[in-house]
Amino acid sequence: MDARAHIDDLAAFITASPSSFHAAAEAGRRLAAAGFAEQQEADAFAATPGSGYLIRDGAIVAWRCPAHVDPARSGFRIVGAHTDSPALKLKPQPSASGSGWQQAAVEIYGGPLLNQWLDRELGVAGRVITREGRQVLVSTPAWLRVPQVAPHLDRSVNESLHLDRQQHLKPVYAVGRPDLDLLELIAAQTGLDAADVVAHDLYCHVTQPPTVFGPTGEFFASSRLDNLSSVHAGVAALLAAEEGDDITVVAAFDHEEVGSGSRSGAAGPLLEQVLRRIAGALGVEGEAWQRMLARSSCISADAGHAVHPNYPHLHDPDHRPLLNAGPLLKHNANLRYTTDAAGNALWRRACAAADVPVQDFVSNNAVPCGSTIGPMTAERLGLVMCDVGIPLLSMHSTRELAGVQDPGWLAAALSAYYAGA
Repeated sequence: MDARAHIDDLAAFITASPSSFHAAAEAGRRLAAAGFAEQQEADAFAATPGSGYLIRDGAIVAWRCPAHVDPARSGFRIVGAHTDSPALKLKPQPSASGSGWQQAAVEIYGGPLLNQWLDRELGVAGRVITREGRQVLVSTPAWLRVPQVAPHLDRSVNESLHLDRQQHLKPVYAVGRPDLDLLELIAAQTGLDAADVVAHDLYCHVTQPPTVFGPTGEFFASSRLDNLSSVHAGVAALLAAEEGDDITVVAAFDHEEVGSGSRSGAAGPLLEQVLRRIAGALGVEGEAWQRMLARSSCISADAGHAVHPNYPHLHDPDHRPLLNAGPLLKHNANLRYTTDAAGNALWRRACAAADVPVQDFVSNNAVPCGSTIGPMTAERLGLVMCDVGIPLLSMHSTRELAGVQDPGWLAAALSAYYAGA
């Protein structure tokens, strides 16, 4: 797949994935279309080699077992990513009102650029749970907007914008219509009666579609590039990779933006449970399991920072990654990223095999470093690991900026890693 075809496919994936639940479902749909069998957690794992996937809430783990798994030689090759992004999440009672307007009551999920949620047409996406416990996914058209205050009313707005998280970020969805209950409207969108909806996990999402732009068509703007760019690359790589000796796995977790401490987050048991059950179905347990794990590795794939031309002082002067110059290999001496010398060599082998350029990312020493699902995965499983991802500008904006070349390169390098590079 060439770079533009990959970007078009990534755009379609993002458009189909306005929430973590939709991202897991869309990844599952693509895997099922390629012959992967959905595995229910309450059922016994299939004991024969083949391909499968498991969805838990807003997370998905998929795997491909080669025809002949040799416990004395085989291991797991894992790509880890996350399905969630910073957002505005609807409160349990989402309908509010003020000064004759109907508004949505929201909480702040993760660490978004708050000003980027102003003056955007927003939909609502996520899941509702019915009285009998059934999960129903929902995604509405553009229903909401958080209006910015005009400079005529606040002359300081261009010098010192301050957004109170409780007061200033409630989207409007109607005016003079107190009869319009937001949860009833959302339930109707799914064909349910509001009385049947007892709980929900619903988030505002930007409805503006992804766009390729620039005089040479080199830029790609979209919501949720952090981190659907990596989820998409992992799934595409798993589908494209040639079969090797190892079991190949993509694990896309939820809740990374809020610390990963959940049953579907990377700090939880999901990946280890799935790996143990795959191995157990193949008759690999006890000492053989430990040996298999010792031959395994994981690439944590999460978007990173390109050098910002308007804020170059915030970047390390000797490491200044650019868009369309290759995926990042992320380093941090305090292990906020997992890359060490062994993981570094692992990634460079994969990139060399795929003919993909590599850029090193290191934070400015005076600027706090972010983190990924990598460190907690290394802590739980003890794997050789590295942290990689495509470079972005405007991370945690509602319109993040990537280069057209980098997402396809990331997928190609991950495919080479899966194939045994």
